[in-house]
Amino acid sequence: MKKFLFAFVLSLTVWAQADSSLNRILELDRALSNDALLPAREHLYRAEVYSANRLFSEARRHWQKILDNYSDDETVMPKTLFGIARSYMWERDYEKAIFYFDRLIRDYLHTKEGREGVAFKGACYVRLSRHDEAASVYEQYIRMFPFGERIESSHLNLIDALREAKRYEEAEQWVETTVKRFSGMPAATNALHAKLRMEIYRGRWINAVATANNLLALNKFKDSMTSREEVLYLQALALEESGKRSEAMRIYRSISDSTSYFGELALRKLGFRNKRILKTVKSSSEYPAPYRNEILRYAKAKKLDPRFILAIMKQESSFRTDAKSPAGARGLLQLVYDTAVKYSQEAGFSKLEPDDLYSPEINIAISIVYIAKLFDEFDHFYEPVAASYNAGEDNAARWLNRTKPKDAGVFIAEIGFSETKNYVLKVMNNYRFYRELYDENLNPRER
Repeated sequence: MKKFLFAFVLSLTVWAQADSSLNRILELDRALSNDALLPAREHLYRAEVYSANRLFSEARRHWQKILDNYSDDETVMPKTLFGIARSYMWERDYEKAIFYFDRLIRDYLHTKEGREGVAFKGACYVRLSRHDEAASVYEQYIRMFPFGERIESSHLNLIDALREAKRYEEAEQWVETTVKRFSGMPAATNALHAKLRMEIYRGRWINAVATANNLLALNKFKDSMTSREEVLYLQALALEESGKRSEAMRIYRSISDSTSYFGELALRKLGFRNKRILKTVKSSSEYPAPYRNEILRYAKAKKLDPRFILAIMKQESSFRTDAKSPAGARGLLQLVYDTAVKYSQEAGFSKLEPDDLYSPEINIAISIVYIAKLFDEFDHFYEPVAASYNAGEDNAARWLNRTKPKDAGVFIAEIGFSETKNYVLKVMNNYRFYRELYDENLNPRER
Protein backbone atom coordinates (compact mmCIF):
# COMPACT_ATOMS: atom_id res chain seq x y z
CA MET A 1 0.00 0.00 0.00
CA LYS A 2 2.86 2.38 0.83
CA LYS A 3 4.43 1.68 -2.57
CA PHE A 4 1.12 2.45 -4.29
CA LEU A 5 0.68 5.72 -2.39
CA PHE A 6 4.26 6.71 -3.17
CA ALA A 7 3.76 5.97 -6.90
CA PHE A 8 0.46 7.87 -6.87
CA VAL A 9 2.00 10.95 -5.23
CA LEU A 10 5.02 10.74 -7.54
CA SER A 11 2.72 10.56 -10.58
CA LEU A 12 0.80 13.65 -9.47
CA THR A 13 4.09 15.48 -8.87
CA VAL A 14 5.43 14.57 -12.33
CA TRP A 15 2.29 15.74 -14.14
CA ALA A 16 2.07 18.90 -12.05
CA GLN A 17 5.64 19.64 -13.11
CA ALA A 18 4.72 18.90 -16.75
CA ASP A 19 1.83 21.38 -16.61
CA SER A 20 4.12 23.87 -14.97
CA SER A 21 6.66 23.42 -17.79
CA LEU A 22 4.00 23.98 -20.43
CA ASN A 23 2.68 27.12 -18.74
CA ARG A 24 6.20 28.47 -18.32
CA ILE A 25 7.06 27.88 -21.99
CA LEU A 26 3.80 29.43 -23.16
CA GLU A 27 4.63 32.52 -21.14
CA LEU A 28 8.21 32.67 -22.45
CA ASP A 29 7.10 32.26 -26.06
CA ARG A 30 4.52 35.01 -25.76
CA ALA A 31 7.37 37.38 -24.95
CA LEU A 32 9.53 36.00 -27.81
CA SER A 33 9.59 37.64 -31.23
CA ASN A 34 8.88 35.37 -34.19
CA ASP A 35 12.42 35.69 -35.58
CA ALA A 36 14.16 35.10 -32.22
CA LEU A 37 16.69 32.27 -32.27
CA LEU A 38 17.40 30.11 -29.23
CA PRO A 39 20.03 27.40 -28.75
CA ALA A 40 19.13 24.23 -30.67
CA ARG A 41 18.50 22.18 -27.54
CA GLU A 42 16.18 24.83 -26.12
CA HIS A 43 14.11 24.80 -29.31
CA LEU A 44 14.03 21.01 -29.12
CA TYR A 45 13.00 21.05 -25.46
CA ARG A 46 10.16 23.49 -26.07
CA ALA A 47 8.97 21.55 -29.10
CA GLU A 48 8.87 18.33 -27.11
CA VAL A 49 6.92 19.94 -24.24
CA TYR A 50 4.37 21.30 -26.71
CA SER A 51 4.16 17.96 -28.52
CA ALA A 52 3.63 16.06 -25.27
CA ASN A 53 0.64 18.32 -24.66
CA ARG A 54 -0.70 17.89 -28.21
CA LEU A 55 0.01 21.50 -29.18
CA PHE A 56 1.51 20.43 -32.49
CA SER A 57 1.56 23.69 -34.42
CA GLU A 58 3.44 25.35 -31.53
CA ALA A 59 5.85 22.40 -31.45
CA ARG A 60 6.51 22.62 -35.18
CA ARG A 61 7.43 26.30 -34.93
CA HIS A 62 10.38 25.32 -32.74
CA TRP A 63 11.28 22.27 -34.82
CA GLN A 64 11.28 24.50 -37.90
CA LYS A 65 13.82 26.81 -36.22
CA ILE A 66 16.11 23.80 -35.92
CA LEU A 67 15.60 22.83 -39.58
CA ASP A 68 16.32 26.39 -40.70
CA ASN A 69 19.30 27.10 -38.48
CA TYR A 70 20.82 23.90 -37.12
CA SER A 71 20.45 21.40 -39.97
CA ASP A 72 24.05 20.17 -39.53
CA ASP A 73 23.62 19.36 -35.83
CA GLU A 74 23.24 15.57 -35.61
CA THR A 75 22.47 15.78 -31.89
CA VAL A 76 19.07 17.40 -32.56
CA MET A 77 18.16 16.71 -36.19
CA PRO A 78 17.01 13.06 -35.86
CA LYS A 79 14.69 13.91 -32.96
CA THR A 80 13.43 16.97 -34.83
CA LEU A 81 12.52 15.10 -38.02
CA PHE A 82 10.99 12.27 -36.04
CA GLY A 83 8.99 14.71 -33.91
CA ILE A 84 7.62 16.57 -36.94
CA ALA A 85 6.64 13.32 -38.67
CA ARG A 86 4.94 11.94 -35.58
CA SER A 87 3.04 15.21 -35.05
CA TYR A 88 1.58 14.89 -38.54
CA MET A 89 0.71 11.27 -37.80
CA TRP A 90 -1.22 12.38 -34.72
CA GLU A 91 -3.07 14.88 -36.91
CA ARG A 92 -3.70 12.12 -39.50
CA ASP A 93 -1.84 14.00 -42.21
CA TYR A 94 -0.05 10.84 -43.27
CA GLU A 95 1.36 12.14 -46.56
CA LYS A 96 3.25 14.89 -44.74
CA ALA A 97 4.36 12.40 -42.10
CA ILE A 98 5.80 10.13 -44.81
CA PHE A 99 7.66 13.10 -46.31
CA TYR A 100 9.50 13.74 -43.05
CA PHE A 101 10.01 10.05 -42.28
CA ASP A 102 11.65 9.70 -45.71
CA ARG A 103 14.01 12.56 -44.95
CA LEU A 104 14.80 11.03 -41.55
CA ILE A 105 15.45 7.60 -43.10
CA ARG A 106 17.61 9.08 -45.86
CA ASP A 107 19.87 11.08 -43.56
CA TYR A 108 19.77 9.32 -40.18
CA LEU A 109 19.03 5.63 -40.73
CA HIS A 110 21.92 4.77 -38.39
CA THR A 111 20.05 6.29 -35.40
CA LYS A 112 17.23 4.84 -33.31
CA GLU A 113 14.94 7.55 -34.68
CA GLY A 114 15.85 6.41 -38.20
CA ARG A 115 14.92 2.82 -37.42
CA GLU A 116 11.69 3.99 -35.79
CA GLY A 117 11.01 6.08 -38.88
CA VAL A 118 10.96 2.99 -41.10
CA ALA A 119 8.39 1.27 -38.84
CA PHE A 120 6.18 4.34 -38.55
CA LYS A 121 6.36 4.96 -42.31
CA GLY A 122 4.82 1.50 -42.72
CA ALA A 123 2.10 2.46 -40.25
CA CYS A 124 1.32 5.59 -42.30
CA TYR A 125 0.85 3.50 -45.44
CA VAL A 126 -1.47 1.17 -43.52
CA ARG A 127 -3.62 4.12 -42.45
CA LEU A 128 -3.74 5.31 -46.07
CA SER A 129 -4.89 1.80 -47.09
CA ARG A 130 -1.79 1.51 -49.28
CA HIS A 131 -1.18 -2.02 -48.12
CA ASP A 132 1.31 -3.11 -50.80
CA GLU A 133 3.58 -0.20 -49.91
CA ALA A 134 3.13 -0.91 -46.21
CA ALA A 135 4.17 -4.53 -46.77
CA SER A 136 7.29 -3.39 -48.63
CA VAL A 137 8.31 -1.06 -45.82
CA TYR A 138 7.79 -3.67 -43.09
CA GLU A 139 9.77 -6.20 -45.11
CA GLN A 140 12.49 -3.55 -45.49
CA TYR A 141 12.64 -3.17 -41.71
CA ILE A 142 12.90 -6.95 -41.23
CA ARG A 143 15.72 -7.27 -43.77
CA MET A 144 17.68 -4.26 -42.52
CA PHE A 145 17.17 -4.60 -38.76
CA PRO A 146 16.78 -8.33 -37.90
CA PHE A 147 17.33 -7.47 -34.23
CA GLY A 148 15.72 -4.04 -34.22
CA GLU A 149 13.46 -2.75 -31.48
CA ARG A 150 10.34 -3.36 -33.61
CA ILE A 151 11.31 -6.63 -35.27
CA GLU A 152 8.45 -8.66 -33.81
CA SER A 153 5.76 -6.09 -34.58
CA SER A 154 7.19 -5.64 -38.10
CA HIS A 155 6.72 -9.37 -38.77
CA LEU A 156 3.13 -9.22 -37.52
CA ASN A 157 2.32 -5.96 -39.31
CA LEU A 158 3.72 -7.44 -42.53
CA ILE A 159 1.37 -10.43 -42.23
CA ASP A 160 -1.63 -8.14 -41.73
CA ALA A 161 -0.57 -5.80 -44.56
CA LEU A 162 -0.26 -8.73 -46.97
CA ARG A 163 -3.65 -9.98 -45.85
CA GLU A 164 -5.25 -6.59 -46.43
CA ALA A 165 -3.58 -6.46 -49.86
CA LYS A 166 -5.25 -9.86 -50.49
CA ARG A 167 -1.83 -11.47 -50.95
CA TYR A 168 -2.94 -14.41 -48.86
CA GLU A 169 -0.33 -16.98 -49.92
CA GLU A 170 2.52 -14.58 -49.08
CA ALA A 171 0.85 -13.80 -45.76
CA GLU A 172 0.71 -17.52 -44.94
CA GLN A 173 4.40 -17.89 -45.85
CA TRP A 174 5.29 -15.08 -43.47
CA VAL A 175 3.19 -16.73 -40.75
CA GLU A 176 5.37 -19.83 -41.11
CA THR A 177 8.55 -17.73 -41.17
CA THR A 178 7.49 -15.82 -38.05
CA VAL A 179 6.51 -18.96 -36.13
CA LYS A 180 9.94 -20.48 -36.85
CA ARG A 181 11.88 -17.25 -36.17
CA PHE A 182 10.17 -16.67 -32.81
CA SER A 183 9.54 -20.26 -31.72
CA GLY A 184 8.36 -20.43 -28.11
CA MET A 185 7.87 -16.66 -27.96
CA PRO A 186 4.66 -14.57 -27.94
CA ALA A 187 5.29 -13.51 -31.54
CA ALA A 188 4.82 -17.11 -32.70
CA THR A 189 1.42 -17.24 -31.00
CA ASN A 190 0.53 -13.85 -32.47
CA ALA A 191 1.46 -15.02 -35.97
CA LEU A 192 -0.84 -18.07 -35.69
CA HIS A 193 -3.51 -15.76 -34.28
CA ALA A 194 -3.09 -13.55 -37.37
CA LYS A 195 -3.65 -16.64 -39.53
CA LEU A 196 -6.77 -17.55 -37.53
CA ARG A 197 -8.16 -14.04 -38.05
CA MET A 198 -7.34 -14.22 -41.77
CA GLU A 199 -9.11 -17.57 -42.18
CA ILE A 200 -12.21 -16.22 -40.43
CA TYR A 201 -12.18 -13.10 -42.60
CA ARG A 202 -11.97 -15.27 -45.73
CA GLY A 203 -14.78 -17.51 -44.51
CA ARG A 204 -12.55 -20.57 -44.61
CA TRP A 205 -14.19 -22.09 -41.58
CA ILE A 206 -12.57 -25.53 -41.58
CA ASN A 207 -9.11 -23.95 -41.89
CA ALA A 208 -10.03 -21.57 -39.05
CA VAL A 209 -10.99 -24.51 -36.81
CA ALA A 210 -7.68 -26.25 -37.62
CA THR A 211 -5.65 -23.09 -36.94
CA ALA A 212 -7.44 -22.66 -33.61
CA ASN A 213 -6.52 -26.24 -32.75
CA ASN A 214 -2.87 -25.45 -33.52
CA LEU A 215 -3.00 -22.43 -31.22
CA LEU A 216 -4.62 -24.44 -28.43
CA ALA A 217 -2.04 -27.20 -28.80
CA LEU A 218 0.79 -24.65 -28.70
CA ASN A 219 -0.70 -23.28 -25.46
CA LYS A 220 1.62 -20.26 -25.29
CA PHE A 221 -0.78 -17.44 -24.50
CA LYS A 222 1.19 -15.56 -21.85
CA ASP A 223 2.19 -12.06 -23.07
CA SER A 224 0.56 -12.69 -26.45
CA MET A 225 -2.20 -10.72 -28.16
CA THR A 226 -4.79 -13.45 -27.56
CA SER A 227 -6.03 -15.86 -24.90
CA ARG A 228 -7.26 -19.43 -24.70
CA GLU A 229 -10.85 -18.25 -24.22
CA GLU A 230 -10.68 -15.96 -27.23
CA VAL A 231 -9.35 -18.75 -29.44
CA LEU A 232 -12.04 -21.13 -28.20
CA TYR A 233 -14.71 -18.52 -28.89
CA LEU A 234 -13.39 -17.94 -32.43
CA GLN A 235 -13.21 -21.69 -33.00
CA ALA A 236 -16.81 -22.11 -31.86
CA LEU A 237 -17.89 -19.25 -34.13
CA ALA A 238 -16.13 -20.92 -37.10
CA LEU A 239 -17.87 -24.21 -36.30
CA GLU A 240 -21.21 -22.42 -36.05
CA GLU A 241 -20.67 -20.68 -39.40
CA SER A 242 -19.73 -24.00 -41.01
CA GLY A 243 -23.02 -25.56 -39.88
CA LYS A 244 -21.62 -27.61 -37.00
CA ARG A 245 -23.86 -26.01 -34.42
CA SER A 246 -23.80 -28.77 -31.79
CA GLU A 247 -19.98 -28.75 -31.70
CA ALA A 248 -20.03 -24.95 -31.49
CA MET A 249 -22.48 -24.98 -28.58
CA ARG A 250 -20.31 -27.48 -26.73
CA ILE A 251 -17.32 -25.12 -26.94
CA TYR A 252 -19.43 -22.09 -25.98
CA ARG A 253 -20.59 -24.01 -22.90
CA SER A 254 -16.97 -24.83 -21.99
CA ILE A 255 -16.16 -21.12 -21.55
CA SER A 256 -19.56 -19.85 -20.39
CA ASP A 257 -18.70 -20.22 -16.69
CA SER A 258 -15.85 -17.74 -17.05
CA THR A 259 -16.33 -14.18 -15.76
CA SER A 260 -14.29 -12.91 -18.73
CA TYR A 261 -15.56 -10.95 -21.70
CA PHE A 262 -15.57 -14.05 -23.90
CA GLY A 263 -17.43 -16.01 -21.25
CA GLU A 264 -20.15 -13.35 -21.43
CA LEU A 265 -20.25 -13.57 -25.24
CA ALA A 266 -20.52 -17.35 -25.00
CA LEU A 267 -23.50 -16.98 -22.65
CA ARG A 268 -25.23 -14.79 -25.23
CA LYS A 269 -24.61 -17.41 -27.89
CA LEU A 270 -26.25 -19.96 -25.57
CA GLY A 271 -29.28 -17.70 -25.15
CA PHE A 272 -28.67 -16.46 -21.61
CA ARG A 273 -28.11 -12.78 -22.36
CA ASN A 274 -28.60 -10.48 -19.32
CA LYS A 275 -29.47 -13.41 -17.05
CA ARG A 276 -26.12 -13.72 -15.35
CA ILE A 277 -25.66 -12.64 -11.71
CA LEU A 278 -22.30 -10.92 -11.40
CA LYS A 279 -21.27 -12.28 -8.02
CA THR A 280 -17.75 -10.90 -8.31
CA VAL A 281 -18.98 -7.38 -7.54
CA LYS A 282 -19.32 -7.10 -3.79
CA SER A 283 -20.90 -3.66 -3.68
CA SER A 284 -21.34 -0.45 -5.63
CA SER A 285 -18.31 0.95 -3.76
CA GLU A 286 -16.18 -0.94 -6.31
CA TYR A 287 -18.09 0.74 -9.12
CA PRO A 288 -19.18 4.14 -7.83
CA ALA A 289 -21.21 6.70 -9.76
CA PRO A 290 -19.64 10.10 -9.00
CA TYR A 291 -20.54 13.28 -10.90
CA ARG A 292 -24.01 11.80 -11.38
CA ASN A 293 -25.77 15.09 -12.18
CA GLU A 294 -23.24 16.17 -14.81
CA ILE A 295 -23.10 12.75 -16.47
CA LEU A 296 -26.89 12.40 -16.58
CA ARG A 297 -27.42 15.92 -17.93
CA TYR A 298 -24.98 15.63 -20.81
CA ALA A 299 -25.44 11.91 -21.57
CA LYS A 300 -29.24 12.14 -21.70
CA ALA A 301 -29.01 15.12 -24.06
CA LYS A 302 -27.04 12.93 -26.48
CA LYS A 303 -29.13 9.80 -25.82
CA LEU A 304 -26.14 7.91 -24.42
CA ASP A 305 -26.18 5.36 -21.63
CA PRO A 306 -24.58 7.16 -18.64
CA ARG A 307 -23.31 3.80 -17.40
CA PHE A 308 -21.05 3.56 -20.44
CA ILE A 309 -19.62 7.00 -19.64
CA LEU A 310 -18.84 5.76 -16.13
CA ALA A 311 -17.26 2.61 -17.57
CA ILE A 312 -14.86 4.74 -19.62
CA MET A 313 -14.25 7.21 -16.79
CA LYS A 314 -13.33 4.44 -14.36
CA GLN A 315 -10.80 3.05 -16.80
CA GLU A 316 -9.41 6.39 -17.89
CA SER A 317 -8.83 8.14 -14.59
CA SER A 318 -10.29 6.12 -11.71
CA PHE A 319 -12.42 9.26 -11.19
CA ARG A 320 -9.41 11.54 -10.52
CA THR A 321 -10.03 15.07 -11.79
CA ASP A 322 -6.29 15.84 -11.81
CA ALA A 323 -5.25 12.78 -13.83
CA LYS A 324 -2.85 13.38 -16.74
CA SER A 325 -1.33 10.83 -19.11
CA PRO A 326 2.10 10.77 -20.81
CA ALA A 327 0.27 11.71 -24.04
CA GLY A 328 -1.10 14.89 -22.47
CA ALA A 329 -4.64 13.60 -21.83
CA ARG A 330 -6.28 15.40 -18.91
CA GLY A 331 -9.08 15.01 -16.42
CA LEU A 332 -11.82 12.53 -15.67
CA LEU A 333 -12.21 11.21 -19.21
CA GLN A 334 -8.62 11.88 -20.25
CA LEU A 335 -9.26 14.30 -23.09
CA VAL A 336 -6.34 15.46 -25.20
CA TYR A 337 -6.37 19.15 -25.97
CA ASP A 338 -6.58 18.97 -29.78
CA THR A 339 -9.61 16.66 -29.60
CA ALA A 340 -11.21 18.84 -26.92
CA VAL A 341 -10.85 21.97 -29.07
CA LYS A 342 -12.56 20.17 -31.96
CA TYR A 343 -15.71 19.50 -29.89
CA SER A 344 -15.66 22.34 -27.35
CA GLN A 345 -17.96 24.70 -29.30
CA GLU A 346 -20.73 22.10 -29.58
CA ALA A 347 -20.35 21.38 -25.86
CA GLY A 348 -20.87 25.05 -25.08
CA PHE A 349 -17.31 26.19 -24.34
CA SER A 350 -16.10 28.70 -26.92
CA LYS A 351 -12.70 29.37 -25.35
CA LEU A 352 -10.61 26.52 -24.02
CA GLU A 353 -7.21 26.30 -22.37
CA PRO A 354 -5.46 22.97 -21.62
CA ASP A 355 -5.93 23.31 -17.87
CA ASP A 356 -9.71 23.76 -18.35
CA LEU A 357 -9.87 20.02 -18.98
CA TYR A 358 -9.31 19.39 -15.27
CA SER A 359 -12.77 20.87 -14.62
CA PRO A 360 -15.22 17.96 -14.17
CA GLU A 361 -18.11 19.70 -15.96
CA ILE A 362 -16.04 20.83 -18.94
CA ASN A 363 -14.31 17.47 -19.27
CA ILE A 364 -17.56 15.50 -19.06
CA ALA A 365 -19.48 17.80 -21.43
CA ILE A 366 -16.86 17.76 -24.19
CA SER A 367 -16.11 14.05 -23.81
CA ILE A 368 -19.78 13.15 -24.18
CA VAL A 369 -20.08 15.20 -27.37
CA TYR A 370 -17.06 13.31 -28.70
CA ILE A 371 -18.37 9.90 -27.61
CA ALA A 372 -21.75 10.65 -29.22
CA LYS A 373 -19.93 11.35 -32.51
CA LEU A 374 -18.18 8.00 -32.19
CA PHE A 375 -21.48 6.19 -31.64
CA ASP A 376 -22.83 7.80 -34.82
CA GLU A 377 -19.69 6.87 -36.75
CA PHE A 378 -19.68 3.25 -35.60
CA ASP A 379 -23.43 2.65 -35.79
CA HIS A 380 -23.80 2.24 -32.01
CA PHE A 381 -21.34 -0.69 -31.89
CA TYR A 382 -19.90 -0.34 -28.39
CA GLU A 383 -16.57 -2.14 -28.81
CA PRO A 384 -15.34 0.01 -31.74
CA VAL A 385 -16.44 3.13 -29.86
CA ALA A 386 -14.30 2.12 -26.87
CA ALA A 387 -11.39 1.21 -29.17
CA SER A 388 -11.70 4.53 -30.96
CA TYR A 389 -11.66 6.46 -27.68
CA ASN A 390 -8.33 4.83 -26.85
CA ALA A 391 -6.62 4.52 -30.24
CA GLY A 392 -8.40 6.90 -32.61
CA GLU A 393 -11.19 6.59 -35.13
CA ASP A 394 -8.94 5.60 -38.05
CA ASN A 395 -7.52 2.61 -36.21
CA ALA A 396 -10.93 1.48 -34.97
CA ALA A 397 -12.40 1.84 -38.48
CA ARG A 398 -9.57 -0.25 -39.91
CA TRP A 399 -10.12 -3.02 -37.36
CA LEU A 400 -13.85 -2.91 -37.99
CA ASN A 401 -13.31 -3.21 -41.74
CA ARG A 402 -11.32 -6.38 -41.06
CA THR A 403 -14.16 -7.77 -38.93
CA LYS A 404 -16.10 -10.31 -40.94
CA PRO A 405 -18.60 -11.41 -39.73
CA LYS A 406 -19.50 -8.26 -37.74
CA ASP A 407 -19.27 -10.04 -34.39
CA ALA A 408 -18.10 -8.31 -31.18
CA GLY A 409 -15.65 -11.14 -30.42
CA VAL A 410 -14.18 -11.02 -33.93
CA PHE A 411 -13.72 -7.24 -33.62
CA ILE A 412 -11.89 -7.66 -30.31
CA ALA A 413 -9.62 -10.25 -31.95
CA GLU A 414 -8.84 -7.80 -34.78
CA ILE A 415 -7.65 -4.99 -32.48
CA GLY A 416 -3.99 -4.54 -33.37
CA PHE A 417 -2.63 -2.82 -30.23
CA SER A 418 -2.33 -4.83 -27.02
CA GLU A 419 -2.91 -1.70 -24.92
CA THR A 420 -6.13 -0.91 -26.79
CA LYS A 421 -7.34 -4.48 -26.68
CA ASN A 422 -6.88 -4.66 -22.91
CA TYR A 423 -8.51 -1.24 -22.58
CA VAL A 424 -11.62 -2.30 -24.53
CA LEU A 425 -11.96 -5.53 -22.56
CA LYS A 426 -11.79 -3.58 -19.28
CA VAL A 427 -14.24 -0.91 -20.43
CA MET A 428 -16.74 -3.52 -21.60
CA ASN A 429 -16.43 -5.42 -18.33
CA ASN A 430 -16.89 -2.15 -16.43
CA TYR A 431 -20.01 -1.50 -18.48
CA ARG A 432 -21.32 -4.98 -17.66
CA PHE A 433 -20.92 -4.33 -13.95
CA TYR A 434 -22.44 -0.86 -14.13
CA ARG A 435 -25.52 -2.24 -15.90
CA GLU A 436 -25.84 -4.84 -13.15
CA LEU A 437 -25.51 -2.30 -10.34
CA TYR A 438 -27.41 0.76 -11.67
CA ASP A 439 -30.43 1.56 -13.80
CA GLU A 440 -30.27 4.05 -16.69
CA ASN A 441 -30.73 6.97 -14.27
CA LEU A 442 -27.79 5.78 -12.16
CA ASN A 443 -30.03 4.72 -9.30
CA PRO A 444 -28.61 1.68 -7.46
CA ARG A 445 -30.49 -1.53 -8.16
CA GLU A 446 -31.71 -3.75 -5.35
CA ARG A 447 -29.54 -6.85 -5.14
